[in-house]
Amino acid sequence: MQVLAVASEIYPLVKTGGLADVAGALPLALDRHGVGTTTLVPGYPQVMARVHASGTARSVFAWGEFYGGWAEIIQAQVAGLKLFVLNAPHLFERDGGIYGNGAVDWSDNWRRFAALSRAGADIAGGLLADYRPDLVHVHDWQAALTLAYMRYGAAVATPSVITIHNLAFQGQYDASIFAELGLPDEAMSIHGVEYYGGVGFLKAGLQSAWAITTVSPSYAQEIRLPEFGMGLEGLLNSRSASLIGIVNGIDVDQWDPQTDPHLPVHYSADDLDDRRSNRHHVEERFGLDRDDSLLLCLVSRLTWQKGIDVLVDCLDDIVAMGAKVALLGNGDAGFEGEIHAAAGRHPGRIGVVTGYDEALSHQLTAGADAILVPSRFEPCGLTQLHGLRYGCVPIVTRTGGLADTIIDANEAALTAKVATGFQFEPLAKQPFLNAIRRALNVHREPDAWRQMQTQAMKSDVSWDHSAECYIDVYRSLLRGTHL
Repeated sequence: MQVLAVASEIYPLVKTGGLADVAGALPLALDRHGVGTTTLVPGYPQVMARVHASGTARSVFAWGEFYGGWAEIIQAQVAGLKLFVLNAPHLFERDGGIYGNGAVDWSDNWRRFAALSRAGADIAGGLLADYRPDLVHVHDWQAALTLAYMRYGAAVATPSVITIHNLAFQGQYDASIFAELGLPDEAMSIHGVEYYGGVGFLKAGLQSAWAITTVSPSYAQEIRLPEFGMGLEGLLNSRSASLIGIVNGIDVDQWDPQTDPHLPVHYSADDLDDRRSNRHHVEERFGLDRDDSLLLCLVSRLTWQKGIDVLVDCLDDIVAMGAKVALLGNGDAGFEGEIHAAAGRHPGRIGVVTGYDEALSHQLTAGADAILVPSRFEPCGLTQLHGLRYGCVPIVTRTGGLADTIIDANEAALTAKVATGFQFEPLAKQPFLNAIRRALNVHREPDAWRQMQTQAMKSDVSWDHSAECYIDVYRSLLRGTHL
């Protein structure tokens, strides 16, 4: 089986969030089960640098004019990943973020990702002489239009899957762009790409896909409700028979406390005492007191979705309860300012590093006692999986993938020694503080806390089971069975 994946980012070449981790890890897991995946990605500068450095790059197709300029498809292999790269300098060779410069999206993102999608659909339809996939799997709104191009083009009979990583990001644009998309007039309808009078990239993908997946079973159910459906709940309910939730995994080779090159000291579930050196490193890096109090960490985008407003409201109380907090992230400038103000009020008890730092995120997870994930909604979440893997006990909102991956430390679970973290709901100050208080109480009993850490580290957070679930979906579609 040969799968063409289409994604706007892929780890380790380019990453802004969890989408990149999935796009990079899932193909490797599928390959271990005999399913070959080649991923089409944009030719951003950082991608082109890695591709050319690989020594494997070769041009396999070129257009004289493609969405406003010359473009080509490059085939390469980087970090074990088989790639097609859309090298279109007029679209992707830019300074700044891959979606925009700072907090402002590029005004032509619709054109950039329509081009990516069209290239994916053309490859699916036989553009390349020696490659035609059995199935196409696209990720999020940036690649979703691939399925509309397939539906109205040469690849109409090729099975397709779209994965929703976060329904909040939909790629909605004014109807005026439709004329430049190269789709037939009939596509501008409620059954095609039309969405509330404009063009909806994600909506078009959900309408055209043979199967729809989300990154956790709970999120698959939540997005059918008005409070989580972001305006698409009607469409998702109409396609409920084709909707399935498959929880994400993580790359357990990249995230392995016994071998992780980012860690000052390696450890395993059998020698948790060695974690203390990593804890001391975190305390020093974040300017925190060196003591035995509960050390909480946060590794997150600082946004409303991630519940940072509630966290900010709790910081003074968390310190008053006797815990300390190390926070790593960036995002909303207002939240950043409030967090730094709290750190100023509580020197030695709250430490902050603003920005994205992959190595430091590993070190935090290996050194802190617990990791905070107070999301309003969370399709899957990866930081709680990192926490499980590293014995950093997750404290999470009971929503989406957080609910699916964490066993709450209620009395029964603690007695049975199966608890792996603490869940709370709803997302509000008092329930959040109650969960932290429960964690404090267990942390005061070293044997009980170590049992939770050990149980957390036994959790299967790999891609193996999830890859098998995706393969089941693929095989069903290849048999001609729409889910």
